[in-house]
Amino acid sequence: MSYVRCLRGLKSGVEYSADAPINLDPVDGRPVEMVLDLERLARERANAAWYDPRRRDMWRFGALLALDVADPADAQHIVALGEGATPLLDYREHPMAQAAGIALQVKDEGKANAGHGANPTQSFKDRGMAMVAAQARRLGLKRLAVPTQGNAGDSLTHYALAGGLSVVVAMPPDTPMPILGNVAAAAQRFPDQVKLELVGPTIREAGALLKEKYIPLGYFSVATFQEPGWRIEGKKTLGLELAEPAPGETRWSLPDVVIYPTGGGTGVLGMWKAWDELQALGLIDARRPRMLCVQSSATAPLVRAFESGADDTTVVAAGNTLAVGLNVPGGVGHFRVLEIIQASGGAAIAVDEADIAREFARLWRDKPWWIGPEGAACLAALPQLIERGLIKRGERVVAVNTGSAEKYLPLLRHLI
Repeated sequence: MSYVRCLRGLKSGVEYSADAPINLDPVDGRPVEMVLDLERLARERANAAWYDPRRRDMWRFGALLALDVADPADAQHIVALGEGATPLLDYREHPMAQAAGIALQVKDEGKANAGHGANPTQSFKDRGMAMVAAQARRLGLKRLAVPTQGNAGDSLTHYALAGGLSVVVAMPPDTPMPILGNVAAAAQRFPDQVKLELVGPTIREAGALLKEKYIPLGYFSVATFQEPGWRIEGKKTLGLELAEPAPGETRWSLPDVVIYPTGGGTGVLGMWKAWDELQALGLIDARRPRMLCVQSSATAPLVRAFESGADDTTVVAAGNTLAVGLNVPGGVGHFRVLEIIQASGGAAIAVDEADIAREFARLWRDKPWWIGPEGAACLAALPQLIERGLIKRGERVVAVNTGSAEKYLPLLRHLI
């Protein structure tokens, strides 16, 4: 049974029906989110009866999500492909972690790890797109459109094919070839379901093309924040996993710090929403991790806004970065990311490209992990985060690796 009560504008607070396939808030052009009836959930599913840790995917959180896989009426819409339930890898031996005396962990959203769930396209985007596909099927939407820096398009294509949907993907022509190739191959093999448009240099131009060419034809936009809270709802499972009890334990708890590679910022909103909901259910208290949002210095609109004290970002000229997922020159949800950073006592941090490259190369030599460049950017930020006192001795720190290096190999071969 779904406990979604309504949609609500993030800025306006205006409420809308959850059955209305709107994009941005009609009042102010800002994003909307899905609002759950947590009082009813607590009453009807007391003692976290909605939670099933036996499942090895994100749907383990049952009725705390917008669709409950345990309910046949909801389950008929869900395309579950193993997404979520990814591991926390211990990295206390990282040189900076040892020097600073911190308990460093990496939340690995990329390559599959035995005994855990696995994002099918080796990217955290699968969490959001699994929910997008499910909600589209619930509302009878057949054609979806997404502009992307790469991984979101690959992910949506995967779920659209599995869920009987049609999709048009617009991405820059310099998208890493393994990602672009996945979508191109699907478009060639399933031309009635998948269309690919190459336009750039960034996701911004890709979005403009879809708005001009495909949205008037009846395609529904599921661009970042421009679907009705679905991707936030999927990404919040990342925050739920950071809070859920370790095997054999019952206490929900949070790390002291989360280091997050931030492009559009859906994951930041999703995690924060998850923690607010867990607090409302009495599972955690009001303490939150410091949110440290990492961007490449090549394209750093959040960092500029944070350092200037602005309430929102302004669009910047896109640069060139190994961390392709961070090459987002502006975002309609950045105002909320900045609010969350401030509320958590966190910061937005820019990392130089040379430092990202150096950390990626060091990681490749040090660990049998396929950490992507966005994850490497988070670890490359450690020296300045520690120097600035944003990470303190004795704290538990989680750095999020959002995808696998395998999907970026043509860009990274010179570092291996």
